[in-house]
Amino acid sequence: MEIFYSIVAFFQKGGLFMYPILLVFAAGMAIAVERWFQLSRIRSANHSMWKLLQPVLVKGQFDKARQMVNKNKSTISQMLAMGLARQGAVRRRDDIEIAMEESMMEIIPQLEKRTPYVALLSNIATLLGLLGTIMGLIEAFTAVANANPAEKADLLSASISVAMNTTAFGLMSAIPLLLFHAKLTSTTGQIIDSLEMASVKALNTISNFAKRQIEAS
Repeated sequence: MEIFYSIVAFFQKGGLFMYPILLVFAAGMAIAVERWFQLSRIRSANHSMWKLLQPVLVKGQFDKARQMVNKNKSTISQMLAMGLARQGAVRRRDDIEIAMEESMMEIIPQLEKRTPYVALLSNIATLLGLLGTIMGLIEAFTAVANANPAEKADLLSASISVAMNTTAFGLMSAIPLLLFHAKLTSTTGQIIDSLEMASVKALNTISNFAKRQIEAS
């Protein structure tokens, strides 16, 4: 309980700017948590789907593979569905590759959606903390100018201590948001890399199967 009271006292001493910083922090954390769960779900779904799909592609069962990706909602299915649809129509490697690249261009913005706002809100929290400190210092020096000379030093030090609370709280809000942004960016990059790897493997599998058919005939 003592820690709780200390936090409340710290918050109250910071003044009005503590509230917008808290609001920015809450918004940033909400976006970060939502994105984290969403990216974790996407990564897990992609991994599960690829484990099921890869053996089917290796066997050359492309009709079955098309049915599987059309029924599945994962991002890897969206990407491979474009390539497999083109494979069934034209069978040229370049056309299949272009189709999957086109699908990737649609998928990447979905993966990166809202993540930049986490970094933006982190910067806003820092700037609000600095602004609160500057406004607090302006009020402090204004009050000191009209105070008793004997009390000026004590009044100024107390006012500065209170004004610095907003900077401290701004940084305490910004640092976790920056860490979350770095983790989200890293996870998004890993998902994109895994999609690119799956597209290359699928493309090579399709090409090798087509070559074997030509050689056999």
